Amino acid sequence: MDIHTRIAQRLRELRDARGYSLEALAERSGVSRSNISLIERGQSSPTAAVLDKLAIGLGVALASFFDDASAQAAEPPAPLIRAADQPAWQDPASGYVRRRLSPPAPSPLQLVEVVFPAGRRVALDSAVHEADIHQQVWLIEGAMDLSVGETTWHLQAGDCLAMRLNQPIVFHNPSRHDARYLVALATLPFPSPAPTRRTP
Repeated sequence: MDIHTRIAQRLRELRDARGYSLEALAERSGVSRSNISLIERGQSSPTAAVLDKLAIGLGVALASFFDDASAQAAEPPAPLIRAADQPAWQDPASGYVRRRLSPPAPSPLQLVEVVFPAGRRVALDSAVHEADIHQQVWLIEGAMDLSVGETTWHLQAGDCLAMRLNQPIVFHNPSRHDARYLVALATLPFPSPAPTRRTP
């Protein structure tokens, strides 16, 4: 399946699963109804910033748009994905390339490889309040500045940074060379609230 078709399909599936109309998702995400409709019909290539807004509106990680639901429904789901079958997507705005490494088999852990062009910058809200999502970035080549909330971290090859997706994150490659890094994502269930003690 073409990656743009996959994004369109996943957006429709996630919206339908939550019972959101186009108007409701537009209100929750800040993305216009017409833009959402164009994306769902495969007539528009959304940027990472737009997908991030839609993810927040839907209460999921941005990575959810790259899942292959049809593969997950297969019996049994494949525990292996060959390099040639790993779907890649390029952000139309910044040019960064995101490749999903994880196989279709269900897992709370997802691995993603990113090639980030020299001098480019991507700002994401990343405040997913309906899920507890943890992310680690391991820089393989080059240099990256990652601003997590109010703190900026300067990463060199071999460095690894851990964060939660509950605050804005800015990715910036300050160098003259492309950077390459591995992203590990894990979604954890929120702990159940403690029972309220009633007094007699």
